Amino acid sequence: MDIETIVTESVEVDETPAVSSLDPDKSKAEFVWTLQATWQLVQTRLEMDQDFDQPVCKKKKLWETVADRVTVKLRAAGSPDVTVKAYECDLKWRNMLATYRKNAERAKRLGIQCVHWEFFKAMHEVLGKSREEIDAQRRTKLNGTKLGKCIASKRFTPILPTPSLSTTPFTSQPPQDVLQLYMELQERRMNMWAQQKALEERKIEAINNLARAISSLSQSQNSAQLTKE
Repeated sequence: MDIETIVTESVEVDETPAVSSLDPDKSKAEFVWTLQATWQLVQTRLEMDQDFDQPVCKKKKLWETVADRVTVKLRAAGSPDVTVKAYECDLKWRNMLATYRKNAERAKRLGIQCVHWEFFKAMHEVLGKSREEIDAQRRTKLNGTKLGKCIASKRFTPILPTPSLSTTPFTSQPPQDVLQLYMELQERRMNMWAQQKALEERKIEAINNLARAISSLSQSQNSAQLTKE
């Protein structure tokens, strides 16, 4: 068997946390990512890719917009009671990005004809940009901004580590490379912050559900005691 064929092609693991059994109404509200719902998420998120790619943007607001649009589309398609939440779209998209990157590596090594994941083509047309295209877009966005003017006037001097005498002679690194690294680090920090915030929100929601369940159980016991008396 060719080792290269042992790659996930069309299976994506849904990492949606399990629903607590303490609140029976929660299981009804928990959203299940069907194939139709996933396609709506992919199309909506890709349509807003330029908004998400802005250097400064509020990702929470953007994901709320994505959730609203997906909800509207699903209701129009025959699911009137469905409601998609922003954090559900965010976590689902992160999971799909991981699957996309694996298949992108496979396409790079073996050819795109070896990838059979149903969402790959649509995502690759938007996300599979070359490094030159990404750099050109970033330079375009910087034009007219204070940071762009500083770079253009060569008043932006990156702080680089001083090499030791035993290393190769020091060569200055272009400011654009430093800026690109900084922007990538900032994006990673924002993604980590969004993940932590989503987890904290789910913890708070679980605590509230537990409190309601305990309160409901206490009221039921009090009612039972009053009935016996």
